[in-house]
Amino acid sequence: MNIKIGILDDYQSVALTMADWSVVQQQAEVTVFTEHIAAEDVLAERLQPFQVLCVMRERTPLTRALLSRLPNLKLIVSTAQRNASLDTAACTELGIEVAMTSYVESGAPELTWALLLALARNLAAEAGNVRSGGWQTTVGADLQGKTLGIVGLGRIGTKLATYAKAFGMKVIAWSENLTEERAHRAGAELVSKEYLFRSADFVTLHLVLSDRTRGIVGARELELMKPAAFLVNTSRGPLVDEAALLTVLQTRRIAGAALDVYDTEPLPADHSFRKLPNVLATPHIGYVTEQTYRVFYGDTVKVIEKWLAGQPTN
Repeated sequence: MNIKIGILDDYQSVALTMADWSVVQQQAEVTVFTEHIAAEDVLAERLQPFQVLCVMRERTPLTRALLSRLPNLKLIVSTAQRNASLDTAACTELGIEVAMTSYVESGAPELTWALLLALARNLAAEAGNVRSGGWQTTVGADLQGKTLGIVGLGRIGTKLATYAKAFGMKVIAWSENLTEERAHRAGAELVSKEYLFRSADFVTLHLVLSDRTRGIVGARELELMKPAAFLVNTSRGPLVDEAALLTVLQTRRIAGAALDVYDTEPLPADHSFRKLPNVLATPHIGYVTEQTYRVFYGDTVKVIEKWLAGQPTN
C-alpha cells in the first residue's frame, strides 16, 4: 500500500464519519490533518508524500509555490464548485488533476439569517447574562418594518430577500450588474449603492470575491450607514475594508456587525473582532452543516474511488 491520501483541515475530526471510506482505505493510506497549517515550509514537508489531497474550500491555499514543492501529488479533490485559493492553472501545468464536489446551498443563507436575528435581539449578550446569573440588560430591535439592504442578489441574496419578506421587512438591493427586473423577481427594489448603505437598517453581503469586489465596502460606505444599523458578512472577509470596519465598530459609528468570514482565517487569537462587544463573530461556519459535509465527503470518496480504478474523475 504505497498510495497516500491526505485530508486537510478537518477541524471537527468528522471527515471519516461523513462518508464510507472503506473501499479507499483498502487501497490507500488515509491521513487526516485536523489542525490548520499556515506556514508553507511546514506544509510542503508534511504534504510531500501524498499522491491525493482532499481540501475543504479555501481553508488551506494551494498556491503555485506550494504545489511546485509537491512532486508526488497527482489529484486534488476540493469541496464545492469553486475554490478561489486553489491555483488551477498551476495544477494544469504541473499535471495535477483537479476534481470538485457538489454543494448544498441552504447553509449560508440560514446562518446569515440566524446572525441577523441574533444581532437584532442581542442574543449573545442576553444568553451570557443568563449563564452568568444575570438577567435582562438590553432592548432588542424589531425586524418588521425595517429595511434590509442586500449587496449581491444572487442565489443566496435572493433567499435572504425571501426570509426578510416573511418577517415583514422592506428589501432593497444593489450590485454592479443587478437589473430592475431581477431585483423585482426577488422581491427587492433596485437602488444605488449609496442609497442602500444610507437607508438600510441591516446590510448583508453576498458577492463572490474577485479583484473587482475586493474592498467593495470601504470607509465611504460604512460612514454612510445609520448609527443604529448593522452589517452582516457571511460571504468573504476581503469584501470589506477590515481597517475601516474596525474603526466604525470601535467608535460605535454603527451599532454592530455579525461576521463569519475574515481576511485571515483562522482568525488570529489576538484579533479585535474577538473582543469588541458589538461584534458577533463565528468561525466561518456558513457551509458547516451535516448535510453539506455528507455531500462534500461523499463526493470526495466517489472521485477517489474512480481515480484508484483508473476511471475519469469528472
